[in-house]
Amino acid sequence: MDFTTLSVIIAGAMVAGFVQGLSGFAFSMVAMSFWAWVMEPEVAAVLAVFGGLTGQILAVFSVKRSLNLPLLGPFLVGGLLGIPLGVWVLPLLDSNWFKFFIGALLVLWCPIMLFSRSIPTPKPTSAWLNALIGISGGLMSGLGGFAGSLPTLWCYMRGYDRDTQRAVIQNFNLSILSVTMVTYLASGLVTTEVLPLVAVVLPAMLIPTLFGTRIYQYISDAVFRKVVLSLLIGSGLALLTASVPQLL
Repeated sequence: MDFTTLSVIIAGAMVAGFVQGLSGFAFSMVAMSFWAWVMEPEVAAVLAVFGGLTGQILAVFSVKRSLNLPLLGPFLVGGLLGIPLGVWVLPLLDSNWFKFFIGALLVLWCPIMLFSRSIPTPKPTSAWLNALIGISGGLMSGLGGFAGSLPTLWCYMRGYDRDTQRAVIQNFNLSILSVTMVTYLASGLVTTEVLPLVAVVLPAMLIPTLFGTRIYQYISDAVFRKVVLSLLIGSGLALLTASVPQLL
C-alpha cells in the first residue's frame, strides 16, 4: 500500500468518524467520498460497514438515547428485509459504476438534506411507510453501509426533533449494520485483504468519533451539518466527473 492510498484511507476514517459522532449517521457516505478513489467497491463497502458499526457502538456509551419500539420497529423490520438484496447487488458493480452511484447519491441527496427544512411534512404517515423507508435503508446498507441516508431524510421530513431523530437513526443503524456485517462475513466479502485495512481504520476513527459525540452533547450541530453536506456535494460532483467520461 503506497503512502497516498494510506493517507486517503486514514483521512476518510477520521472525517467520517467525526461526522458520525456529531450527527449519529453518515460514516459510510463521508468515508466513501474518500475511499471510492483508492479501493475496489467490495473492500470499501466492508470497511464502511465496519466503521459505521464501530461508531454506533461507541455512541452507545457516549450519547444517551431513548428507545421507542413502536416508532423504531417498522424501520427495523423493513431494514432486515432490504439487506440481502443490497449484498446480492454489491459484487455486480464495477469501480466506475460504483463511483457514479456514490456521486449521484451525494449530489441528489445532500442538497435535499441541506434544504430539508423547506420540505412539507407528510401527514399522516403509517407503519407501512416507515417499513418501506427501512427497506431502502437495508438495501443501501448491503451496498456499502449507507443504512441511515434515506431514513434520516425521512425523519427530517417527518419533523422529528433532534433527539427523537437521533434515537431512531442510531438504533436503526446499530441493528442494521450489525446484521450487514454478519452477512458480509457469511458471504465471504471479509477477506484477508480487508483485515490490514481494518487495523488502519479503527484507530484513525476512534478519537474523531468520540470528539464528535462530545460536541453533539453541548453544541447545536446545525452549522456543522450544513458545512458537511456542502462538502459532500462537492465530493459527489468530483466522483461524477471522474466516472461519467469512463462510462461513456
